[in-house]
Amino acid sequence: MSNKRIMDIELLRGIAVLGVLFHHLHINLFTSPLLQTISVYGQFWWGVDLFFAISGFVIARSLIPALQGCSTRQEYWLQIRNFWLRRAFRLLPSAWLWLTLTLLACVFLNRAGAFGSLHANVQATLAGLAQYANFRFADSFLHYEYGASFVYWSLSLEEQFYLLFPLMILLCRKYLAWALLALVAVQLLTSRTPMLMVVRTDALALGVLLAMWSMQPGYRRWEPTFLRRPWVGVSVLAVIVMLLSMLATDRFQPTHYRVGVIAMLSAVLVWVASYNRDYLIPRGLLKNLMTWVGSRSYGIYLIHIPAYFLVREFTFRLQTVGLPNPAGQPILTLLIACGLIVLLSEFNYRFIEMPLRNRGASLVQRLGTSRTVIPSSGATSC
Repeated sequence: MSNKRIMDIELLRGIAVLGVLFHHLHINLFTSPLLQTISVYGQFWWGVDLFFAISGFVIARSLIPALQGCSTRQEYWLQIRNFWLRRAFRLLPSAWLWLTLTLLACVFLNRAGAFGSLHANVQATLAGLAQYANFRFADSFLHYEYGASFVYWSLSLEEQFYLLFPLMILLCRKYLAWALLALVAVQLLTSRTPMLMVVRTDALALGVLLAMWSMQPGYRRWEPTFLRRPWVGVSVLAVIVMLLSMLATDRFQPTHYRVGVIAMLSAVLVWVASYNRDYLIPRGLLKNLMTWVGSRSYGIYLIHIPAYFLVREFTFRLQTVGLPNPAGQPILTLLIACGLIVLLSEFNYRFIEMPLRNRGASLVQRLGTSRTVIPSSGATSC
């Protein structure tokens, strides 16, 4: 399977992160009766599940063939080590940077109190660093203050997946698909408590299953070519987004199946995008913009809550000195927040994400090269 970047997957990342940004607008940036009304008919936290489905697909698409190509156990563990190194360099520098900056903002830029208490943020920072933020999030839900870095719960879950998934491949071997299907089925039939919500892995498992299927001949035979017709793909995307948003509302909260169905619909979107044929949105300015957002989605996800809180701090300070305050103008407040998010996420992408990602890839390459030259000095080959 090619490791070439799939632009339609980047499009889905853009949709997912914009959904999360919109979901967090109310209260975190400003209160609005309009947003409160919208939330009755549609909510957008499903963007996280779409991210999970994408992650499962993208990771398995490259990792499973790499592990299947190993002829010895030592080679297998070297591939796992390389995978963990690439993931660490890809994710941790940005995560640690914005955890640190959020904690500093809590100390030095918190007159309005938007960032919360120092005690809660220290605990939240530790949870983010040690990758147990999802468990802290479940424990704190409706009980005590989490802190400004609450979005790290989903990052912790993904990190746990990256750590355990290679071991699952090793343990399950040819039964991996059945184990993943069982994981999806059990969660579909289970009522989601706060703890089960923060360890939900059905979308991740479905993404992995999709990647495994994409390596089979039948995958091409099921390509949804009917979506090539003008506006059919866009219509399908709009319908699925509306269904996801409706299922995420409080009216479906008592049902045990809604998160499982959200995971399945997210996997359907990833399936359509996996062919990379512009089925969901045709090429043009809108798609270029959405793929740009998708390419920066990791930084946007980390940055948007600190950015919202910084805008609240800024408007609070304007109010205290008697200067014109945009707080009563939601559109202006939103534009300022979006501009800040765009600026900071582009900075993060250019100076943190890409350089450290490339450094991780170079490190893996150097480690591989050093092992290949060992036999020439008389050592035993792996």
